[in-house]
Formats: sequence, C-alpha cells, structure tokens
Amino acid sequence: MKMIKSIHSNTERNHGFTLIEILIAMFILTVAILALVSVTVMVIKGNSLNKMMNTATTLAKDQMETIKNSSQTDDAGFNSIASSSWSAVTGFLDYQRQWTVTTITGNSSCTASGTPYTCCTGSAAGTCPDKKNITMEVRWPWQGSYHNVTLNTIVAKK
Repeated sequence: MKMIKSIHSNTERNHGFTLIEILIAMFILTVAILALVSVTVMVIKGNSLNKMMNTATTLAKDQMETIKNSSQTDDAGFNSIASSSWSAVTGFLDYQRQWTVTTITGNSSCTASGTPYTCCTGSAAGTCPDKKNITMEVRWPWQGSYHNVTLNTIVAKK
C-alpha cells in the first residue's frame, strides 16, 4: 500500500496537457488546415484557367489550319482570305473567335517575267500581294472579365 500511495502522492510524475496547451495546438492545426484549403482552391482555379487556355489555343490553331488549307489551293482561295468579326465557336458556348488579315506586299522574288505569279508582270513587278499575315484571337469570359489567346501566322500563295 505504501507503494501505491507514494505514486499517487507524487504530483511531479503526473504530466499531462493543460487546457491552454490543447487550445493552442488546436489553433495551430486550424490555421494550417485553412492554409492548405486556400492553396487547394488556388490550384483548382489555376487548373481551370489552364484548361480554358488550352481549349482556346486548340480552337485558334484549328481555325488557322482551316484558313491556311483553303487558301493554298489557288489564287481565288488565297484572295478570298478576309478578316472576320467576333463570332461564337460552334460546340463551345463560352468561346468567341475572330481573325484579322493583313496583306503583305513587296515580294522581292517577283520578277517581270511572270514568275512565280502572273500578277508579277509589268509595273506590278515586285509588289504582288502574295503573302498575308493572319492574327487569330479566341476569347472567353472567366471570373468577370475576358481572357484571350492570340496566334499569328503568315500565309503564302502557292
């Protein structure tokens, strides 16, 4: 009995957590969890924006390839390339697309002998519009403002 009494009577050996220590530990744990939640939300939003940007880039490249392929078949196809205004992209409700076409003149390889194109004869030699600069833009709304992707290319007459 003496042994049991001595263990219980010695208060220095009874170590435990006080209420204040538990509250401080809970506060630190809560702050850490809130920080992780905040970072997780930021990562999810960043991934969402990257997905939208990837979709917009693909839509811009797709339309750019369509324009390039249709314009290189003949002179009429090349001359029909024209700018467009903003329009909805079929199958992608939030995305809009437009392109601007600028004619580039002054091809130095053009000669008066008619090569490579018939427009290169006489006084027009060296100023044939045989290249066009195309600027493709795709935009979409996200968190109250428009974001956009812009691609540029030069199309040459074949």
